[in-house]
Amino acid sequence: MISAVGSLSTAQLRFAGRDEIIVLRSSLEILSLSGTLSPDGAHLHMAVADSRGAVIGGHLCAGSLVRTTAELVVGLLPGWSFRRQLDPASGYAELKIGPQASD
Repeated sequence: MISAVGSLSTAQLRFAGRDEIIVLRSSLEILSLSGTLSPDGAHLHMAVADSRGAVIGGHLCAGSLVRTTAELVVGLLPGWSFRRQLDPASGYAELKIGPQASD
């Protein structure tokens, strides 16, 4: 993800080290959105501000809703493969980047 700007009416975020998801329902501005996209899924972190300017951020979860617009700039890396593979040490599907297999 190169850049993002827009607004949300609902943001679903998970804080670091926590399992539960918090749901924010308000007029929210997207301040930042960064992470990676792969055919196996996305790993995105977002910061949003409410109408008072209070900022909150965390791991972006499914169920967040665009309010008016969300403009995303995504960069492609031709010749490279992004995939997720289970890492036995962490227990998570970690991002693996490597040269794309040729046909």
